[in-house]
Amino acid sequence: MATSQNILKRKYAPFAIAFIVWGAWIILITIFDNWGLFGDNWFMSVTMVFGSFIAGSTSVGGGAVAFPVMTLMYDIPPPVARDFSLMVQSVGMTAATLTIIFLRIPVEWRVITFISIGGFLGIVFGLEEVAPRLPSSFAMLFFTSLWFAFGLIIYWVNRHSDRFIYTKLEKFTSADIVRLFVIGFIGGTVSGVTGTGIDIVAFSLLSLYFRLCEKIATPTSVVLMTINSLAGFLWKESFSVGMEPAAWNYWWVCVPVVVIGAPLGAWFIKNKSRFFIIGLLCSAIIVQYIGALFILPMDAFMAFFSLAIIVLGVCCFWGAEHFGKNRFIVTPKEEKI
Repeated sequence: MATSQNILKRKYAPFAIAFIVWGAWIILITIFDNWGLFGDNWFMSVTMVFGSFIAGSTSVGGGAVAFPVMTLMYDIPPPVARDFSLMVQSVGMTAATLTIIFLRIPVEWRVITFISIGGFLGIVFGLEEVAPRLPSSFAMLFFTSLWFAFGLIIYWVNRHSDRFIYTKLEKFTSADIVRLFVIGFIGGTVSGVTGTGIDIVAFSLLSLYFRLCEKIATPTSVVLMTINSLAGFLWKESFSVGMEPAAWNYWWVCVPVVVIGAPLGAWFIKNKSRFFIIGLLCSAIIVQYIGALFILPMDAFMAFFSLAIIVLGVCCFWGAEHFGKNRFIVTPKEEKI
């Protein structure tokens, strides 16, 4: 009976988290008299209904939806969109992470530890050094083109159901610690530019090189994006120039949405097959890339830039898959998940 009660408590814990956040949000938005913000910024609430669900259910963070919508559709400056992405993920993906923990969804904590260390250094570098120097249109096109290449490879290597996968990291070495740190730094740098990135960078390494099951790699990437978002938010607000003032207006109207959407996404994929997760991820990547092509001011140079990134990305991701296959000398046991 006690066990059943514990299971019931874990099941409804995400709802308790949402109610607590809603209660605090209602009190604060009333004290600061910010209810009027919905009049001008309601479109971001609608955007993050989808963005937060995608963030919780795939390795594509909510910022991957928010950043292109804000910069390309509503002509919001990239620094504002980037800061908003970090701020809103700090709430929504924290709720998703707590849901993952309470529901005891498996994650790889060794990955989270070492990638997060590199990710902290990377996001500080991205915020302070890279973002101020990189044009927003090229940053977005690079981001979407690279993940389109990843989508092609992850679909190709999983087109047959007999691919060997693992539910934990096998043959973990000190060299793997270095790899995770470097990937964390790269992913953190991307997050410092667009507000998201460490999640899908990490996911690509885990699923292709380490051959970790997507059912483990996806929630692991959600936890990673949570930690990286909080790190970026706290760094910029406390030790740098502070978050963009306009980003706070969007944040206020999205908090009650993402605190439900992201945990709902994490709950949604809990019992889904790895092939369903791959299909959902690839669909999100394709929609994101096609949307960028329609919205960005494309010309011949940008089209060539996108194609070059896709070709380079395919080579890199295919290399990760190839070397990942070769790292296992002994034939592994096949796991049907």
